[in-house]
This record gives sequence, structure tokens and C-alpha cells, in this order.
Amino acid sequence: MDISRKPPFWATVIATSCGAGFMPKAPGHTGTLTAVPLAWWLSTMGQPAFLIGLLVVTVVGAFAADVFGRATGKEDDQRIVIDEVAGYLMTLTPVARTPINLVLAFGLFRLFDVWKPFPIRAIDRHVPGGWGVMADDLGAGVYGAIILFLLNHYGVVDQLSARISQLGH
Repeated sequence: MDISRKPPFWATVIATSCGAGFMPKAPGHTGTLTAVPLAWWLSTMGQPAFLIGLLVVTVVGAFAADVFGRATGKEDDQRIVIDEVAGYLMTLTPVARTPINLVLAFGLFRLFDVWKPFPIRAIDRHVPGGWGVMADDLGAGVYGAIILFLLNHYGVVDQLSARISQLGH
């Protein structure tokens, strides 16, 4: 690999989620934060648009991550955070994008992305290229989506919302 090459501008913008990946501390958290307004905006257009947005972020992100990684010589360069955007969106797929779900999804996704429970760690180690960069975060998003769905389904989120509302009064 030629590590002296500079990644193309388009790949840098996409792979780093508009530069969030250049944050010196916690670029994954910062990359995930860039997904919050995107998730809210996509949700204003309905579930089909949200799912199309997730698909576009995933496919274009995998391609950009691959190009960026090849150019820098680091397949899973820590500056690549478009995978966090896709994983966060995945976490939100089964629920309404309410403010409380946006916050809970952030925490759940980051938990599973950092923890990497089985089989996420294996995916991270064995799937190469841009798809490998994306796959483990999508897996973390699936774990987060399951938990967030259950929290909503069993009324935990409604109870939490009610308690937060009471604090405001």
C-alpha cells in the first residue's frame, strides 16, 4: 500500500463524516453525534426515507471508507467514522425518532460499538475493506436496535419520558 497518498476530498468528507473523525479524542463518539441531526431529518420524511438513507449511508460509506483506508494505508483508520453514522441509524430503525429515543440510541449504540459482543468482534477482525469497517458498526446497531425496541415495546421509554417530564414541572 502506498501510505504517502492523500485520500480524495470526497472520500475524506464522507469517511470522516464531514471532518468529525479528525477530533483528537473520541472520534467515534463525535462521528455518532453527527448522525443525530441526520436521523432526525430523515425521520421527518417517514420510515421508507429513513431506510433509504441508512442504505445510502451504508453503501456510499463503505466505498468511501475503502478508498480512504487504502489511501492512508490503514484499513480501519480511526478517522473513519461514517460507520458510526450507519450503526446509529441502524439502532433507530425499529422505533420512533423521538428525542428520548435519539438519546437512548446514542448510548446503546456506543455501548455495543465499544464492547463488541459476539459476533461483532469476529466480524471486525475477519471482514476486510470498507465493508468490514461498516459491518461491525451495523452489528452494534442491530444489538442496540433490539434493546431499544424492547425498551419501547415494554413501556420503559414511556415511563422514563414521564419521569423526565415530571422533573421539568
